[in-house]
Amino acid sequence: MSMINYPVIGKYRELEAICQEYDPRCVTVAQLIAELISSRLPSVIVEHIGSTAIPGCYGKGVIDLMALYSEGGLEQLKTLLDELGFQKQSTRDPFPESRPMRLGSVVYQGLEYRLHVHAIAADAEEARVLRKFRDRLREDAELREAYVARKREIIASGITDSVDYSNAKDEFIKGVIGPNK
Repeated sequence: MSMINYPVIGKYRELEAICQEYDPRCVTVAQLIAELISSRLPSVIVEHIGSTAIPGCYGKGVIDLMALYSEGGLEQLKTLLDELGFQKQSTRDPFPESRPMRLGSVVYQGLEYRLHVHAIAADAEEARVLRKFRDRLREDAELREAYVARKREIIASGITDSVDYSNAKDEFIKGVIGPNK
């Protein structure tokens, strides 16, 4: 039995998209959630992705994780995430259950952190693409600044709906990862 006191997964609150300063505590929160999932399902590898995984990158403040499962492991992962308290998406255009995203929140050092856990097959091209995007932004300060500028432009244009905001970033992301992903 693990002696680590893992945070309790709470209800997810849907908020308007913003572009807030990077919070280095997100790395610790991501590690705690990754360990929580892996401690219960060791076959799953959890990686921190998204803006909160990129030091200095402004973003919505949502901690994105990809939970990578082996062939045949999706249902077991979904069951575990449900048992831990993660919720299905309730907004329009949810990810399909064949490639789900689960939502939750945790309180860490008195602050609420929202969580997105993307269940992705370990051998899926999407996992490679997400890593590539994260790593390119970690390595290239100018690219990171351009990404933050694009996010600010989107919000300044009046787009604050989280789904519309994510869609508006697609062209930038595709430009970074290239036409062949």
